[in-house]
Order: sequence, then structure tokens, then C-alpha cells
Amino acid sequence: MRSPSGPFTWLLRKEWRELMASRSWWVMLLLIGPLVGMAFISAVRTYGELSGVNGTVAGVGEAFSPLIGIWAPTFSACELAAAFLLPFVAIRLVSGDRQSGALKLELQHPMPAMARMSAKAIVLLAAWIIASLPPLLGIVLWRLYGGTTYAPELTAVFAGHVLNAGLTVALACATAAVTDHPSTAAILTLGVTVGTWILNFAAAVHGGLWDRAAGYTPTAMVAEFQHGLVRLDAVLVACTLIALGCGLGATWMRLGVPVRRRVGESLLAGVTALVAIVVFARVSVSWDLSEARANSFSRPDETALARVRGPLRIDVHLAAEDPRRVDLEQRALSKLRRIRPDIQVRYTAATSIGLFEQTAEHYGEIWYELPDRKVISRATTADGVLASIYEVAGLSPPATAEEDVFRGHPLAAEPKGAAALFYAIWPAAVGAAAFWNRRRDS
Repeated sequence: MRSPSGPFTWLLRKEWRELMASRSWWVMLLLIGPLVGMAFISAVRTYGELSGVNGTVAGVGEAFSPLIGIWAPTFSACELAAAFLLPFVAIRLVSGDRQSGALKLELQHPMPAMARMSAKAIVLLAAWIIASLPPLLGIVLWRLYGGTTYAPELTAVFAGHVLNAGLTVALACATAAVTDHPSTAAILTLGVTVGTWILNFAAAVHGGLWDRAAGYTPTAMVAEFQHGLVRLDAVLVACTLIALGCGLGATWMRLGVPVRRRVGESLLAGVTALVAIVVFARVSVSWDLSEARANSFSRPDETALARVRGPLRIDVHLAAEDPRRVDLEQRALSKLRRIRPDIQVRYTAATSIGLFEQTAEHYGEIWYELPDRKVISRATTADGVLASIYEVAGLSPPATAEEDVFRGHPLAAEPKGAAALFYAIWPAAVGAAAFWNRRRDS
């Protein structure tokens, strides 16, 4: 008999029942509460200790930003869950049909393979949103303690972890569909995850194209979202990879299609995604949603930098692992690129660590060059970089208005009730829900 609610709705309900019957789902839901709780409690205590010792003076405002002090460490537990727990839930949902033989029965119904994969992806997205309740409970606790929240930066953090979960789900779906056994899919998924970490390590050592590619790994993307920075190119690349993973999963779910044809379709999808990624990587639009504008220069500085004529070239004589280069890149050049995408930065070094280059004649120098002028500096701070740019451009530094200085939100609070909520109430609630679900289905 035909289902009165339609085949896709029926499929969604079926996938939801499969999720509720999955032990890996309940284990992930059980563990994510204590994980988030440990991170949240530690962050609140550290934030409170700093707020009690220091004050809200200029220069330390960023230290009292809840985004950096509370939400980045709290939501980092979700990153761990997405890397090590969520893949098993996704693999179980995709591989379960093949292992039980239900997939062969489903394939007899004339439904597009992408619709089948979309149903699984929608259910897994809903599962992740439910698993994200613990950090949302942390927001409620923070408000009860008297802390402030800033909706745009919290939205950026949450959206970043949803995208990260989407990448994990797409990867797990693809590996589960391609392989014949869930354990093989789990190993492949973990291998790709470790591969992204290796890419980040190579970027830190070699820079250049490695650094450019590492900027699109889940770790780097989540780190930017956790600091309130939303890059359109990263979002587009992530969405492309999610579509590719789901597309590969849908392709390999069609068991009756010859392997040669599925391989050809997979290669075509991979090439198409690669072309799209190359195009999207050239997009330079971004938004700084942090209340402290931690990813941007002050508004007067941004206005002045936009008036600098001609392409600006910066030659940096620092090794890849020199702490000064890391400070220069994170605190100054990354902000400068958001305003002037036309800047050209060239790093020069004979070694990767620079330990024995300290006595070299030009090591540590930073040259700022416009078509008609050139200036040298050794400062790697944001203020030092701005001063050098204004000097080479012949501009006077703009005055910083009082309202442009972020004073921070110190709060000397204790994480009262957090331990009971995350270590006792949450596991008990999850256990009760799992028991009720099992009794209902039995």
C-alpha cells in the first residue's frame, strides 16, 4: 500500500527510527554533556579568576571577551564530538541498511539516490542540533551568572560547528557507501581527519600553498568561526565538500549500477567540486561578527588603509616557525587582507625554524613597498604594522575614538550548578530518554 504521507516523508521517519535505535547515537548524546560541562566549568573559573584580579582597562579588553574566554573553549567540546563521535553515528545510519539488506528493498522503489542520502543527512543534522543542547544550556547558565551575550558572535560560533558537523557527516556517508563494512568506513574517516591535521602541520612548517590549503580544513574553519570571523570563501568551500560527500554517498548506494559507471560519476563529481573550490577560493568577502572586532582594525584605521593608493607589497624575512611570524600573521596581516585583498606578502627564510638565522644580515626585517616608496621595520605587532604602512604611504595615523575601544565584560563568577547539570542531570535525562525509547519500541 502507498504511504499517505509520501515516500520521502516515510523515508525520513524510517531514518529517524533507525537513529533512535542506534546505540552510537545515545552514547554520543550521553558523552557530549560531560565534555561540554568540563570545558564550560574550566572556562568560567578561569574567566572569573582573571576578572577578579584585573580590571577593565584599555589594552586587556579582549581578555574579557566572552567569545574568547567562554564560548570558544565551551564549543570546542563539540569539535571533539564531531571528529570522534559523530562519524560512528553517521556510518551506522548509512551502513546499517546495507548490512541488514534493507537497502536492496529500498532500491526497488523508484526514488532518486540523492533523495535517500538527503533523508539521512537531514536526520543526522537534526541529531547534531539535539547534541548541541549542552553548550546552549551553558549560554543559559552564563546569563544566570550575570554574564553578557552578543547574538552575532554566538551565531557565528554555532554556524561554524554546524558546518563542521556537516563536513563530518558528508565524509562518513561517502566512506560508508563506498566500503562494504562499517569498520573500514570508520578507519577511512579517521584517516581523512588525521590527514587534515597533517596538512595544518605542513602549513605551519612550509607556509605558501600549504598554508592556503590548510585554511579550508575543518580545524582552521572552526577556529575562525569561534573568533567571530565568517569568511564567505570558507563557507562556499565547505558547502561544496558537503555536497560532494553526499553526492558520492548517493552514487555508491546504487548497488545495481556497474562499478565502472559509479567510478566515472565519482571522478566527474570530484573534478567539478575541485573547479568550484578553486573559483570559490578567490572570494574575499568576510564578516567580523565579534563584539570586540577581534579580527579587524579599528574603523578609522580601516578607512585610512582603504585610501592607500597602489598595490602594497610586504617582504618578510622570518622563518615559518618563528613566533614573530605567527604574531605578525595572526594579529596584523590577516586583518589587513580583509581590507586590502590586493596586498602581496612574500616570506623569505633559509630554514623553517630560523634558530640559526638570527645573526643573518637581513633576518627579522619587514619591508613595506609602494610603487614610489619603501620602508623597513622589525615590529610584528598590529600597531607597528599600521605605523609602517602609514609611513610608507605618507599618511598621518587617524585618531581612535573612545567608542572604538572594546573595554570587555569582566565577570568574577563561579560555575554554580554547572557540575550538577552537565555531570548528573544531563546523563540522567539521556539515560531516561533511551530507556523510554527502548520500552516504546519493544
